[in-house]
Amino acid sequence: MKLAIIGLPRSGKSTVFEAITKNITAAGSKGEDRMVIVKVPDKRVDILNGLYKLPKTVYAQVAYFLPALKKGGSGDQNIWSGARECDALIHVVRNHTGFGFEEKTPHDDFMKLDQELILNDLVVAEKRLERIELDHKRGKKMNPEEHSLLVDCRKYLENEIPLRRVGALSSAPLLKGFAFLSAKPMLVLFNNEDDDDGMPELKKISSAENCLVIRARLEQELGRMSSDEAAEFLMEFNIPESAMQRVIRQSYELLNLISFFTIGKDEIRAWTIEQGTPAVDAAEIIHTDMKKGFIRAEVLHFDDLMEAGSYSEAKKKGIVRLEGKTYEVRDGDIITFRFNV
Repeated sequence: MKLAIIGLPRSGKSTVFEAITKNITAAGSKGEDRMVIVKVPDKRVDILNGLYKLPKTVYAQVAYFLPALKKGGSGDQNIWSGARECDALIHVVRNHTGFGFEEKTPHDDFMKLDQELILNDLVVAEKRLERIELDHKRGKKMNPEEHSLLVDCRKYLENEIPLRRVGALSSAPLLKGFAFLSAKPMLVLFNNEDDDDGMPELKKISSAENCLVIRARLEQELGRMSSDEAAEFLMEFNIPESAMQRVIRQSYELLNLISFFTIGKDEIRAWTIEQGTPAVDAAEIIHTDMKKGFIRAEVLHFDDLMEAGSYSEAKKKGIVRLEGKTYEVRDGDIITFRFNV
């Protein structure tokens, strides 16, 4: 899972990136793209580690990408190639003032960048439609479904509607290759004053955009603190959990992701899959041979393990289940895949 952090100049993108990733970079190197892979905090993994005491513990991971403006580029135009490769966008919106800043206008700022996403997508859609129609005139057979979908995209984009708000288009398999920016799931992150944890009002936010408030300058300081200092800091400023924890959780929700666990001879590992994934496809995430030779999935939910006290006790109680290929893996499942190749 990879998410791009975008926003207007001076929105606080770098500060947010550093608050989320705890990756503090010298000012001289901030003209380059930055990407950090973050370990996903999961108390369930910690508990399993304490229970089994295996040599290796592997947490799920998420990557956060901060594109840099390229020299010679115009505005934010050159960030989009990197952002198109990401699974979702985190749109940082300035909601604070300060020396040298204009009055905060979060609604206008959100709309301004969103319109840029829409315009970029419109250019992509129109170019492809022109190519399809030109090839058709030359006698080349067109894909009517692709043409129809792109015509619909153009219609919505011309009406300034981002494609993420049109489920039939944002999820259409035929359009995935275009990597439309406005079709990507979006987390709107309001970068507030140090003493403000309130959500601003935006007239045109829809259910297609998840929203979260961050006091980025405060939380950036956490990356420079010890764990004890950080805990005290969070309590002092009434922050229930760090920005990293909140943004990661929202990132999972945004992309409809869950975690399941495997316990081997040497390691405990968390795996990330989309909610509703069948057991046979979850097995493939671990190794393709597991899917090819899938027999059964031995499943025990984490909560049931905690209630039973141990895996062997759970088996005695009959709460360890054998599931087939079509079983939809649940968040928190502990799975042993039985396979033969």
